[in-house]
Amino acid sequence: MIPTGQRIAVIGAGISGLASAYLLARQHQVVLYEAAPTLGGHANTVDIAPEGVPFAVDTGFLVFNDWTYPNLIALFKELKVETYDTDMSFGVSMDQGQFEWAGTNLDTVFAQRKRLLQPAFLGMLRDILRFNRAAHANLAACEGRPVSLRQLLREGGYGALFSDAYLIPMAAAIWSSSPADILDFPAATFLRFCINHGLLQVNNRPRWRTVRNGSREYVRRIAATLDDVRLGSRLESVVRNEQGVLVRSAGPAPREEQFDAVVFATHAPQTLALLQDATIEEHQVLSAVRYQANTAWLHSDISLMPQREKVWSAWNYLGSRKDDGSRAVCVSYWLNRLQDLPCRSDVVLTLNPPQPPNPATVMGRFDYEHPVFDQPAIDAQRRLPHLQGRHRAWFAGAWTGYGFHEDGLKSALRVIKDFGVLPDWASL
Repeated sequence: MIPTGQRIAVIGAGISGLASAYLLARQHQVVLYEAAPTLGGHANTVDIAPEGVPFAVDTGFLVFNDWTYPNLIALFKELKVETYDTDMSFGVSMDQGQFEWAGTNLDTVFAQRKRLLQPAFLGMLRDILRFNRAAHANLAACEGRPVSLRQLLREGGYGALFSDAYLIPMAAAIWSSSPADILDFPAATFLRFCINHGLLQVNNRPRWRTVRNGSREYVRRIAATLDDVRLGSRLESVVRNEQGVLVRSAGPAPREEQFDAVVFATHAPQTLALLQDATIEEHQVLSAVRYQANTAWLHSDISLMPQREKVWSAWNYLGSRKDDGSRAVCVSYWLNRLQDLPCRSDVVLTLNPPQPPNPATVMGRFDYEHPVFDQPAIDAQRRLPHLQGRHRAWFAGAWTGYGFHEDGLKSALRVIKDFGVLPDWASL
């Protein structure tokens, strides 16, 4: 247990860094560094006014549920952040609308009536039911051995349409990862996540919620409790020494500051680039985690939605083939349905569209990165606990779990436990 009154540098102000700084500041002196001009990371709320009256929309972190986000729910309750129920319907549109369906009801499943008599489509529906029924047995069979999702599908004899028009679209929409990377996911990790989140059952599913007035509401409340927040901080290096940790900032007025400890709440590659004296073990863990860059467009161009309005869902996977035959990940979030927007105009957030939306419809563009959970990343997660605090450095981030807000928060809670400030509501 670390004694109170430590001087701690927290680097990165997404959910992991914000939560770390917020809770550490109760018994320690904290400096929060953020390279961007704003706090929040993927909690990125912007104001738009498509009909003249401004309102807030989220463009990164969008939803959470009442099953698998206990810490986030408790944090929101402590911060008095208001939330409300949202819709998590899912639709698929392939090859410029040639193949479309949604899981909302039978009418949307058979949005193209010709599918009623199509053996391949009916086979896909049977495969969905079979995959869902076998999920727990498959998880037990995959635990402890390096079986990829690709291997599981091949060994299970699942059809190509099940993979291309259901499982990969669902997973690509959730993780913002390419279809090729999705197939490389460890099967056990994928199945465990889907089971825990109730994604493989029709009834008794979790309630999904979103933040009233945008996720910046919780960011603002945390920021108001912090004494030393440094936005736009370009750090050059972090080095451990006999006195503690030396943090060097770059820019026209370089600065060196000494701390007792450092919490890295940045993406793994960014952490490795900053940590100049990384041990062999730290280097092995941090270098094992890859990220996918994703460009998000906020717009009102409905050509980036399914062609059949009946199929429009909260989450919409748009599948199109590249020149090399592979498929790119493209997801359009219909924010009107997800966030109960006070307007009639359609507001859409699209990740990686095959072509940018009509410029006249664009309300913003945002660049995000999401971790890729292949086998090396999962192996790195298992090794991470043995590194925490061994050399005055702790590591947090959504990359330590499944990549979501709850994972980022839980990673922060695991870090601050060593500093004696774990709140009563923490669920580890």
